[in-house]
Amino acid sequence: MFDFLQYDFMVRALLAGLAVGCVCPAVGVFLVLRGYSFMAETLAHVSLAGVAVGLLLGVLPFPAIFFTAVAAAVVVEFLRARRNLYHDALLALAMSGGLALAVVLFSYAKGFSVDVQGYLFGSILTVTPQDLWLITAIGALVFAVLIFLYKELYFISFDEECARVAGLPVQRINLLFIFMVAGTVSVAVRVVGALLVGALMVIPVMIALLLAKSFFQAFWLAVVTGAGVTLAGLVASYYLGTASGGTIVLLSVALFVVTLAGSRLKEFFQRRRSLAVEAAREKSPEALPRYTNILAKGDHFNC
Repeated sequence: MFDFLQYDFMVRALLAGLAVGCVCPAVGVFLVLRGYSFMAETLAHVSLAGVAVGLLLGVLPFPAIFFTAVAAAVVVEFLRARRNLYHDALLALAMSGGLALAVVLFSYAKGFSVDVQGYLFGSILTVTPQDLWLITAIGALVFAVLIFLYKELYFISFDEECARVAGLPVQRINLLFIFMVAGTVSVAVRVVGALLVGALMVIPVMIALLLAKSFFQAFWLAVVTGAGVTLAGLVASYYLGTASGGTIVLLSVALFVVTLAGSRLKEFFQRRRSLAVEAAREKSPEALPRYTNILAKGDHFNC
C-alpha cells in the first residue's frame, strides 16, 4: 500500500507537499479575511514571468520567481495605498500583464530545456533535494512569522483603520506580509503549479470557515485541511499518473462540496428542530421541557 515510499522523489514530494500544504492555507486565512483572495492568484500568474526570466538569465528559477512576485506585490500594494484605484482592478492588471510577459518571454526561451507544464500544473518529479531544503526553510520561516505576528495580522485583517489608530505599524506589517505571500507562492509553484497555487491558499480556508466557530479554529483547521488534501493529492497523482497540482485542487474542491452539503443539512435539521419546538410551545407550553428533551435524544414522534 505504501510502496511509493521506496522512491526518493516521492518522499521528497511528500515532505515538500506537507510544508506547502501547511503554509499556503496559513497565509490564505489572512488573505481571505482581508478580501485579498485574488492576490494569491495574481502572484501565481506573475511567477510564470519569473520562471521565464530565470531561463533567459540562466539562473535558478526560485530567485527569479521570488523577486518577480515581490516586485508585483509591492507595486500593487503601493498603488492601492497611495492612489485612488480599485484593488481588484489593480490585481487584474497585474495578473494579465504578468501572464502576457511570461508568454512573450517563453517564446524567446524556446531553445531551453525546461518542463513548463510542471511549473504550470505542478509535478512530483520536479522536487530536487535542494528544492526540498528551500521549501522547508521558507515554509518554516513564513509560518513562524505568522505565529509571531498572529494578533497583529488578525487585527489588521478585520479593521485596518482601527489598527492604525491603535498605533500598529500597519504599513510595515503589510509589506512584510506581502513578502511572505510572495515567498509562499514561489515555493508552492514546484508542488502545486503556478496556475493552481491560489486555489490551495483559498479552498482549505473556505472549508475551515464553514466548520470553525472562531478565528483560532479556522486558522488551524485550514492548516490541517491543506496538509491533508496536499498529501492525499500527491499520492493520488502518483497512482493515477496525473499532474499533482490539479489532483490536489480537485480533492480540495470535492471536500469543499461535501463540507458545504453537510453544513446545509445541519442547518436544515436545526431549523426543523427550531420549528418543531415553536410548534410544541404553541400547542402545549407545559409539555415543552419534555418535548425538548426528547428532541435532544434524537427521538421522533408525532405532535
